Amino acid sequence: MKKLAHAVVAASLAGMSGLAMAAEESSPHSLTGNLGFFSDYAFRGVSQTDEDPAIQGGFDYAHASGFYLGTWGSNVEFGDANMEWDVYGGYSGKIAGDLGYNVGLLQYFYPGLSDADTLEAYAALSWKGFGLKASYSTTDYFGAADSDGTVYWDASFNYELPAAVMLGLHYGYTAGEGAQADYADWKIGVSKEFGGFNFGLAYVATDDDGEKLYGKYADDRVIVSVGKTF
Repeated sequence: MKKLAHAVVAASLAGMSGLAMAAEESSPHSLTGNLGFFSDYAFRGVSQTDEDPAIQGGFDYAHASGFYLGTWGSNVEFGDANMEWDVYGGYSGKIAGDLGYNVGLLQYFYPGLSDADTLEAYAALSWKGFGLKASYSTTDYFGAADSDGTVYWDASFNYELPAAVMLGLHYGYTAGEGAQADYADWKIGVSKEFGGFNFGLAYVATDDDGEKLYGKYADDRVIVSVGKTF
């Protein structure tokens, strides 16, 4: 994990000893990056790349206090948009023991298709491998008319199998407003780190309502991926 450098100015020789001690302490700042290649970009069960491959990556800054900021991007293929750019920030921490929380805002930008730009506020709870998250759209939901107030519910479970293979389970439900219809999606995936890279295989699907709403882009599919965090 890369560390952000910080400087301390000493005004005396006595201060210099304090500077040496501070240099030995771990920085409260951290900066990480990620890059991945995917056979398809499925967002909430729906292909965003016309079932074509995607290159995705981003950067995350975190402070020891729990505050964080990040940005992430991917190619997409719908309407006049060929890129998705996300900016987010929030605060995470522990309530007690293994019970954690995460709250924040996430802005989706689609250059060339600004009507799809969406701002969501989210809140999540986690306990060991379990997670529950609600994302509330404060604007129209990805361009659907009168759809502000749409809520996306995300339940997840992660578990380490033998041979350090990670199992990931996800169930999501879009509770739509206005022109945004309700539908459910789910994902079953496995991943394993090898040689510093993370290899993944996932099965993604939606219910009948999702397929009626998005057609072939919401069909069942298998997605393979390889990524790296640095």
